[in-house]
Amino acid sequence: MKYSPIDKSLFETNRAKFMAKMIPNSLAVFNSNDIYPISADSAMPFEQHRDIFYLSGVDQEESILVLFPDCPKEKHREILFLKETNEHIAIWEGEKLTKEKAFETSGIKTVYWLQDMEKIMFEIMTQCDTVYINTNEHYRANVETETREDRFTKWLKNKYPSHSVAKSSPILQRLRSIKEPTEIDLIQKACDITEKGFRRILDFVKPGVWEFEIEAEFIHEFLRHRSKKFAYTPIIASGNNANVLHYIENNQKCNAGDLILMDVGAEYANYSSDMTRSVPVSGRFSERQKAVYNAVLHVKNEATKMLVPGTDWADYHVEVGKIMTHELLNLSLIDKADVQNENPEWPAYKKYFMHGTSHHMGLDTHDYGILTEPMQANMVFTVEPGIYIPDESFGIRLEDDVVIQQSGVPINLMKNIPIEVEEIEDIMNS
Repeated sequence: MKYSPIDKSLFETNRAKFMAKMIPNSLAVFNSNDIYPISADSAMPFEQHRDIFYLSGVDQEESILVLFPDCPKEKHREILFLKETNEHIAIWEGEKLTKEKAFETSGIKTVYWLQDMEKIMFEIMTQCDTVYINTNEHYRANVETETREDRFTKWLKNKYPSHSVAKSSPILQRLRSIKEPTEIDLIQKACDITEKGFRRILDFVKPGVWEFEIEAEFIHEFLRHRSKKFAYTPIIASGNNANVLHYIENNQKCNAGDLILMDVGAEYANYSSDMTRSVPVSGRFSERQKAVYNAVLHVKNEATKMLVPGTDWADYHVEVGKIMTHELLNLSLIDKADVQNENPEWPAYKKYFMHGTSHHMGLDTHDYGILTEPMQANMVFTVEPGIYIPDESFGIRLEDDVVIQQSGVPINLMKNIPIEVEEIEDIMNS
């Protein structure tokens, strides 16, 4: 892995929290992701399933984690099954985890090769009553591919049909949404790498550059600092492209006078960052662009103050909508009649700001979290309002990542990334 080793105490802590939520005499199983084929002998780069990584730190394919806190055999209360490594695999694919290295990574003492999985599983399944299966129940999930986890669940339920089945997702949704200090440090590292990329492009952008050249500058800087990739598909949207919320073609020339909306983040150790900045191609904002930009920045700053323990996610977005409505009135984009006659299900401000303001962030860019439950300290949220004006051929979105505190305003993990108009202009013209 490109990232520096993570202290195994993080994963020991995460497992202890999960097992404390399990019902008596139950076990839980977590699988790694597949390596997905493209065609011929090509495959997509491996991405570990975030749940098994969260609980073990194991970052390789064909891995299984089993947790059985009430197991009669103490050594079977935590088990890793790994693909057996050998000299041939080491030559062709690189070294895989040995049993000793797996312990150093995860803190799990009992490690078996995958060839022993069915035999060990038979033994421990006869000793438990309930098995936790791991299903993807994220509110944004739309999965059509059968995963390795899905196949394992089918096998398990077919072979052991008399066992009760429970879901690990509700436990993980709550646990993963509240970050340990080490996790916040890793997210901060990802944000710091994103900062380096952003400062690099501020020196690079000028009329005539192409969106994909800006994308290349970002990934160059990310890789230099131990990030393996973008945390998500980057958006480099100049001019009217910024009004397409999920514009990812990144194939247009940046013209003088236009703005570029860049929604980009580096990953680090599988943890995400998520930044959006809007900058002028020519190095200076027009007066109109500056007015809209500062309106978005004001909404972002005011929204951030509301991210405190006890805040309801839905109520929060209603309040942000009120602030945005005030700004749009000041910009003459809507008038009082628009507000008075608005549809409560789609308020007037939604014409120019049609998406949400915040989402959980962590191992996934849109991370685990139950939106119907109040916000808690050490949750990490994005704050990302925007105003999109197709008739004026520009859109502006600004986004930072913040950590909710027990009291007071959140800590901004992107506080060092330039965002004020004057600072951006000064850097671009220095």
